[in-house]
Amino acid sequence: MKFNNFNVQISKKATIGKNVKIGDNSVILDNVIIGDNTIICNNCIIGEPLSDYYENAEYENPETIIGKDSLIRSHTIIYSGSTIGNNFTTGHRVTIREHMKIGEHCRIGTLSDIQGFSEIGHYCSLHSNVHIGQKSKIGNFVFIYPYVVFTNDPTPPSNVCIGPTVGDYSQIAVFSVLLPGVKIGTHCLIGAGSIVGKDVPDYQLVLGSPAKPVKDIRQIKSRETGESHYPWPYRFDRGMPWKGIGFDEWKETNQ
Repeated sequence: MKFNNFNVQISKKATIGKNVKIGDNSVILDNVIIGDNTIICNNCIIGEPLSDYYENAEYENPETIIGKDSLIRSHTIIYSGSTIGNNFTTGHRVTIREHMKIGEHCRIGTLSDIQGFSEIGHYCSLHSNVHIGQKSKIGNFVFIYPYVVFTNDPTPPSNVCIGPTVGDYSQIAVFSVLLPGVKIGTHCLIGAGSIVGKDVPDYQLVLGSPAKPVKDIRQIKSRETGESHYPWPYRFDRGMPWKGIGFDEWKETNQ
């Protein structure tokens, strides 16, 4: 554990791994576990209490886990009760609400708001200014681009909360809105500015407001090669576990 900064507050009930660096004015609260080699930058709060803290004298913070080799950039707030895997990265001013489950090698961009009680798989990338409503479920290798919104109340205002579900390898382009309970299949592409209110089968490009099926994504050609660009894991490997070995080869050893 390395402390060489100003005004760091760490609860005696927190567990800090080896070679963890914590920046100025950051607060690590009760029952937080931070994995080895993680960097917590300035002005972060890890283990923010739930609302019960303000009303219940016997409140105890749920356990909050951040995996090893993570980078939490400045002004990020992570609420208690969340479990986050190894190699996690945030941008600045990210809010992650309570009881989130986030896999390994995920990134959440600057000013994103993740509203808790949701699941995000492995190797997901949420770009800046993304809003994820409660009870959403995101698979593995999903990319969500800026200003995307996941909604969850089918008849607002109500007590019903049904978040969208997104399958593995799907791409949600900028300014798209997923309506409550909608299910996106695997290897889908949601075009920019789409409002999706109906389920989308696997391998579909949908576009528009309301979003409608356009074509099978395997018909979309690469602007670089003129060949089919999708499924994208055959054409893109930056930061992916199949880099240097190929997608098929990686799948064979990771089924």
